Amino acid sequence: MGSFDSGGDCCRNVEAGRIVFSAPSLLSAVIWNAFRFFMTILVVAGLAACAQSPVATNKAQFRSASRKPTAVALHPTKHAPFGTHAASDGLASFYVEGARTASGERFDPHDLTAAHRTLPFGTRLRVTSLATGRSVTVRVNDRGPFVPGRVLDVSYSAADRLGIVARGVAKVKIDVVR
Repeated sequence: MGSFDSGGDCCRNVEAGRIVFSAPSLLSAVIWNAFRFFMTILVVAGLAACAQSPVATNKAQFRSASRKPTAVALHPTKHAPFGTHAASDGLASFYVEGARTASGERFDPHDLTAAHRTLPFGTRLRVTSLATGRSVTVRVNDRGPFVPGRVLDVSYSAADRLGIVARGVAKVKIDVVR
């Protein structure tokens, strides 16, 4: 037959190489395993809460920096009369993405459009690249750029005609046409 061992709090019946646990021992093993499982879940949940990465909350930083709105976009300055914007120069960049412009139009990188911080929507600008000498007439339909030191964002098509796509940024002269 088998031997019967009653050492400790569990009893084992060894018959034909099998160990059979008694009821009190089996109940304590189930409770112990449930406790270990519960503690593992608590530890994993605690680590997951502590390991939250700010990358998921800062996805906007990975978008084009020139299209990132700031307080200027939320509260644009009052539009100045046309006479005060007769001509200016500075750095211009271009952008190729965006669903809607600040004027409410659908953005189209193939249109000859531009983003300016203060000029009224619909203003026509003659933009001349000082590096290439090429010029193009664009229509203001968006706000921006929101990068310090830049005065104008043009669409990809306008940048291509100006010859500034390879550089990304170029010094330009801006004249108000109407």
